[in-house]
Amino acid sequence: MTKIITVEGLKKSYGKVQAVNGIDFYVEKGTLFAFLGPNGAGKSTTVDMISTQIKPDAGRVLVDGYELGREDGAIRAEIGIVFQDSVLDALLTVRENLLLRGSLYGMEKDALRDAVASAAFAADVTGFWNRPYGKLSGGQRRRADIARALVNTPQILFLDEPTTGLDPQTRRKIWNTVHMLQKERGMTIFLTTHYMEEAAQADYITIMDHGSILAKGTPAELKENYTRDMLRITPKKDEKLSALLGKEEIAFQKSGGDFIIQLRHTADAIGIIDKCREEIAGLEVRRGTMDDVFLNITGAKVRN
Repeated sequence: MTKIITVEGLKKSYGKVQAVNGIDFYVEKGTLFAFLGPNGAGKSTTVDMISTQIKPDAGRVLVDGYELGREDGAIRAEIGIVFQDSVLDALLTVRENLLLRGSLYGMEKDALRDAVASAAFAADVTGFWNRPYGKLSGGQRRRADIARALVNTPQILFLDEPTTGLDPQTRRKIWNTVHMLQKERGMTIFLTTHYMEEAAQADYITIMDHGSILAKGTPAELKENYTRDMLRITPKKDEKLSALLGKEEIAFQKSGGDFIIQLRHTADAIGIIDKCREEIAGLEVRRGTMDDVFLNITGAKVRN
């Protein structure tokens, strides 16, 4: 696939703090790309540089063929950004906010009207676009934020923790909108999130910490490389199961009265269960998750 973002040797320091330390990665056109890391990892600084908001100290960035630092105006025309904190006017209606945003691109009256209507329809805000932004619910505000970012018909949509603080049902509505944009418009989605179940939907994931890239891959590849499935057995009698597992040379740990066995492959649980069937009171097979990946790579839990 075509690379729509290419980052090479990107660096940024603040005094003695190396926020971004010579990172390299790329994003393929039309994909959902998740960019993860603990607070202070350098994610926001990286996104701010790619989107022309701050100037890098070193490195080269291409966005849809345009070079950062030389063609920043062209890059801004290619991207839309949904910030974690809204930039819309609370007193203006959604429609007025979108018209104001579109006017910044120098659109003619008819083109501006069409662009605003298209953005409003795509983000599903037409049902409340005559209401003041400040009177909207959290989910409605977030959809209005997405509409604002779509007014210039961007090729790339940056989503900075777009569903933080929203309830599960509202988060699902937001993601329905995002998936529609990716599928129907071929839009590239660049996501930062603290919700690992959202990251698990991505086509490709890059994880960074302390200003450096630590891991890259699809969700399946990262789970394969950085997690293990687990078999949890509740024994009928502790001593008998312990002796049986020892005889079969099956390594285990004990936690809360249960026996925890790390699996190389999920199917390995079948053979272990067969050997221990008479001593099992209960069991659970748990597959590795993106939370496990994140913890094993960064050594830190996901923090909001």
